[in-house]
Amino acid sequence: QVQLVESGGGLVQAGGSLRLSCAASGSIFSINNMGWYRQAPGKQRELVAGITRGGNTNYADSVKGRFTISRDNAKRAVYLDLNSLKPEDTAVYYCNADPDPIRGWPGRYWGQGTQVTVSS
Repeated sequence: QVQLVESGGGLVQAGGSLRLSCAASGSIFSINNMGWYRQAPGKQRELVAGITRGGNTNYADSVKGRFTISRDNAKRAVYLDLNSLKPEDTAVYYCNADPDPIRGWPGRYWGQGTQVTVSS
């Protein structure tokens, strides 16, 4: 089993920045891909960004150029830097790991989520 614990959410004004962190523990040796999802009230959960063990990244169009995903394999952590935040970025952000190589995202492991609220 793998446990994912997020931190770093909060309330920020539009245009501000936050850094989300996800710490992984447990049987993580086989995990290659990790990512961040978010879910706004009344909306479906969406993939925001993903990163491979080697550092290749992908982003949702809505966050390209504003969000940056990174990971530190030694620390078993993945990060999401949120810049130029907009009110529409308000959501619960979830760390996710280990998508199936054929079926793809989402992975089978989820964190508990951290709230990001952007005020206008």
